[in-house]
Amino acid sequence: MSQPLPRIGQHILSNRVILAPMAGVTDRPFRQLCRELGAGLTVSEMVTADKRLWHTPKSRLRLDHRGEDGPRIVQIAGGDPEMLADAAQANAEHGAEIIDINMGCPAKKVCNKAAGSALLRDERLVADILHAVVTAIDLPVTLKIRTGWCDNSKNGVRIARLAESLGIQALAVHGRTREQRYNGSAEYDTIAEIKSAVSIPVFANGDIDSPEKARQVLDYTGADAVMVGRGAQGNPWIFREIDHFLATGQHLSRPSSSEREHVMQAHLSALYDHYGEHMGARIARKHVGWYLATRQDGACLRGMFNTLETPSDQRHFVTQLFSDTLTRVPSDGTHAA
Repeated sequence: MSQPLPRIGQHILSNRVILAPMAGVTDRPFRQLCRELGAGLTVSEMVTADKRLWHTPKSRLRLDHRGEDGPRIVQIAGGDPEMLADAAQANAEHGAEIIDINMGCPAKKVCNKAAGSALLRDERLVADILHAVVTAIDLPVTLKIRTGWCDNSKNGVRIARLAESLGIQALAVHGRTREQRYNGSAEYDTIAEIKSAVSIPVFANGDIDSPEKARQVLDYTGADAVMVGRGAQGNPWIFREIDHFLATGQHLSRPSSSEREHVMQAHLSALYDHYGEHMGARIARKHVGWYLATRQDGACLRGMFNTLETPSDQRHFVTQLFSDTLTRVPSDGTHAA
């Protein structure tokens, strides 16, 4: 008998492949694109729990979930229980259907504020935060963690048990400590221990970049789903590819050139619509850079794209890219047709 699909509160996921929250990446255009290409759940960029900062353009855009399929899950970050509870209530009023608490971000600017993965060093504060948020709202609350602060302090299992006891309804675990940041390889032994220690759904995260790796991690850890982060940058097709492989053991064919062009153009349009033409064109540079990264001439093409200032020039670049009519600039700086 096949394993039932993961459930978060009343929400049943459509499959076992989730887009991980990534600051500066998982904005509304990217979340919607990943859902269209097979993600069973997408998580928002991290939103600060300090509502005094929500008036900034960046925060306003991060709170925008217009047109998104549910369940809409918003990740909040901070180190003050009362402030996090207040932020959870406000996001619920803005249309969030699940609240996720960030205790996994390794960034210095987050950890220096006693937030993100820095919280793993203070289990009493973790308990206070989880209790405050869970009791403040009627929505399901989930938690994202790392395996611990460092190799000598891998307390992920204790945190997981604590989270379950306080009403957290699903747990995502990145298989690295905070000290590792994104270096080295993710390990899945701790995720397997956590899965054995709790009965709530556990989502395995870290270095999942192919259908085979997803299958291997699910089998090894017993996790209920995989969470894909960097593996989706420039490759949003990974969600349908993993989902198909998990269901059939067979590989989907890779997207055709015409589909790649269509997806890139649609992504550009969504960025311009979401951010406005000026900011959208700037933000498009990193996404197109990821799309180009697998090409041998990717670095040269990325340099060319990054000089383009307007949406029309960026669209034209993509059209030329797939019609093979781009004028290339060789590495010595001389121009060539």
